[in-house]
Amino acid sequence: MAEFIQRKQTRPLTLGGLELGNNAPIAVQSMTNTFTQDVQATSEQIRRLEKAGCEVVRVAVPDEDAARAIALIKKEISIPLIADIHFDYRLAIASAEAGADGLRLNPGNIGSNRKVKAVADCAAALGTPIRIGVNAGSLEKELLDKYNGATPAAMVESALRQVDLLASYGFQQVKVSLKASDVQRTLEAYRMFSARCDIPLHVGVTEAGGIFPGIVKSSLGIGMLLAEGIGDTIRVSLTRDPVEEVRVGYEILRALDIRRRGPEIISCPTCGRTRINLFDIAEQVENALLTSTAPIKIAIMGCVVNGPGEAREADIGIAGGDGVGILFKKGKVVKKFPQEQIVKILLEEVDRYEPRMAGK
Repeated sequence: MAEFIQRKQTRPLTLGGLELGNNAPIAVQSMTNTFTQDVQATSEQIRRLEKAGCEVVRVAVPDEDAARAIALIKKEISIPLIADIHFDYRLAIASAEAGADGLRLNPGNIGSNRKVKAVADCAAALGTPIRIGVNAGSLEKELLDKYNGATPAAMVESALRQVDLLASYGFQQVKVSLKASDVQRTLEAYRMFSARCDIPLHVGVTEAGGIFPGIVKSSLGIGMLLAEGIGDTIRVSLTRDPVEEVRVGYEILRALDIRRRGPEIISCPTCGRTRINLFDIAEQVENALLTSTAPIKIAIMGCVVNGPGEAREADIGIAGGDGVGILFKKGKVVKKFPQEQIVKILLEEVDRYEPRMAGK
């Protein structure tokens, strides 16, 4: 981890065999967008997420069929599965009994204390952790009235109420999230809660939007909190294929020098010297290496004259122009070839690089 980050010490928590909190690696999480009742589609999407590096997955449980499907999905996947529950506490119990590794409850809509106790008793008996998932869009009415809206203070009080309620039933295997759809409220809520508790935190900006607003909001919200040492798991919320959420999550961790997974790809923004379709080349390489775990720095440059020198720190790089492609390593040209082979040559070189690194 980057030396400038002092990680907040939180309680240890085990989720389906995955250690969280207490200085365990910050885990990257996502959520399926399939119908959970469709076991095949949901399992296939989770396996795609696993290949991209997802370490925890959440599934929506809107009804009993979805809860029952968890038992079948669990047989097809390798990462911990969290059941996302709203409104009906009986679905939380059914999900835990079906084998969910964790539960996510929204204190704003889960219901009476009696219902929470029933869930806590079941979770305690099965060793199932609970995430208290506070959402600014669904806070308890009395808190909205007390704070005149969904303020950070209202969000924190909602979380603390639920923490204390679960503790009163002898249940303490919890983590907390406090998400809003805007960065400022999200930051303030997490900061306030973190200052008061050592409970592990799942960090994210909810309903962040499509690819551009979603990445910007998530990078700012999650990145600023991680830089302050706050956060034990993260989820980038995008209106996209959830595999892209995982990809962005790891890029945030990489940018802060917290965790590194797979290739780091750098590319020039292009200029008037560019004579190749660098946009298309970069996209092809990024998609081809999405599941690669090689710890390699790759450069994709648009100028055969200046490209290698500008990317001299890259392990491997390509550049092209006027029909010629070049392969360079650490800024030195090692091979020239026809320009149309640029992507093929680079990917072949990465394939050769991976086993060398595995042997180190």
